Amino acid sequence: MITTKQGNSVELLKGLESNSIDLLVTDPPYKIITGGDSNGKNSVRPKGILSGNRELMKFIPKFDEWLPECFRVLKDGTHAYIMINSTNFLEIANAIEKAGFKIHNILVWRKNNCTPSQFYMKNCEYVIFCRKGKAKYINNMGDSKTVHDFNNIIWNKVHPTEKPVALMQYYIENSSKENDIVLDPFMGSGSTGVACLKSNRNFVGFEIDENYYQIATDRFGSEKGEEKRKEKDFTQNSLFGDGM
Repeated sequence: MITTKQGNSVELLKGLESNSIDLLVTDPPYKIITGGDSNGKNSVRPKGILSGNRELMKFIPKFDEWLPECFRVLKDGTHAYIMINSTNFLEIANAIEKAGFKIHNILVWRKNNCTPSQFYMKNCEYVIFCRKGKAKYINNMGDSKTVHDFNNIIWNKVHPTEKPVALMQYYIENSSKENDIVLDPFMGSGSTGVACLKSNRNFVGFEIDENYYQIATDRFGSEKGEEKRKEKDFTQNSLFGDGM
């Protein structure tokens, strides 16, 4: 089952029933540093620093606007994987704990490429691994380390912050079972949803940008081997209250 909606995730999360979700895997929007001042001694950007993506900066909800809602809809004894950069790490970690989550561990996604920087080049991203309620073991305890090597998508990205499906699938398969419901309230181009389809998990995803929403739903249709879907919603089910 794939359930998607296009719109403001902060509002759409309120339409989900409490204790209805088995796993949260998301790469939320957050403020980024684009490479220095427009003038002065730091005005020269190292080659390759992203200077675009201004559209992505238009909708950045505060962490405390959506994290408590994610906590509410998750079942007790479930996991959450939340991606973040070093600049916003402390702020979101505090918001995660304030929402009621307990942080298990800090995971590192080590990429096969670097982001140019005036300081140290960045070849990794961080994932805060946390839980709601009682602790639950991951499924692959014997072979899971805190540093994960997955190739980044370098060419043919359909979203500026698109994540590899294999990375999302790794987390999904480690913290859920088949037919569980996985939530990504900031699904972008749909990597988490595609990973759910590959893993036989159900998926609930939201995306505010109409273009990326369409890209995501097209990917889901392609992955399922069906004709590309054009509707705004794939399914409407009991997870949503009346009027959603």
